[in-house]
Amino acid sequence: MNAVVHAPGFGLALTVAAYLGAGELHRRLGRPALLAPVLVAMVVVAGALELLGIPYEEYLASVSVLTLLLGPATVALALPLLRSGRALLADRAAVLATLLVTGVVSVAVTVAALVGLGADDGLVLTALPRSVTTPVALTLGEAIGANTALAVVLTLVSGVLGATVGPWLLDRVRVVDPRARGFALGVVSHGIGTSRALAESDVAGGWSSAAMVLNALAMTAALPVVAALFR
Repeated sequence: MNAVVHAPGFGLALTVAAYLGAGELHRRLGRPALLAPVLVAMVVVAGALELLGIPYEEYLASVSVLTLLLGPATVALALPLLRSGRALLADRAAVLATLLVTGVVSVAVTVAALVGLGADDGLVLTALPRSVTTPVALTLGEAIGANTALAVVLTLVSGVLGATVGPWLLDRVRVVDPRARGFALGVVSHGIGTSRALAESDVAGGWSSAAMVLNALAMTAALPVVAALFR
């Protein structure tokens, strides 16, 4: 058993099995946001590593192929822009204004809250990428000197909270336009929010995907500048 657990491909097999199982559970239970496959798979894998006594470094080496695939996955995020290009151009003023406001608010709230609570500069840097999709958060975290593992966790938590609370809040303020709902979910809760938006309609899902990409591009340019203030 020990030989199997520490085999080179065990971590990869564990990750794939956990994600596929989480995806099936998510589908059977009606796609609840709190049981997002990425979050459930993360908890299962972390628990398995702790239970089996597998060091994180050993696990990371086992799943190196997944890390390599993050690059192509990030590039593929440009596809929603191509599909929604005309619609985004038609509403470009509103799109740009929304990106600017949400970006400023996201960074300002994160920094103000952590500084106000006495967090050190390292934790502030780690929390900055929380509003971008996971592959970009990982790359950005490395670029600005953040704790990448914690940055990814914060990104996932942000996505789950946004996908859970976001639709309820949008209903309360009577936002019914699927474009606006999708864009809001994509900016705030990236991939997990996009999955939630797709459950509402294809239009909401398309705009959510585009918002996720545009926000990632904007944050990629802005966050290194903000991070330089905390080094």
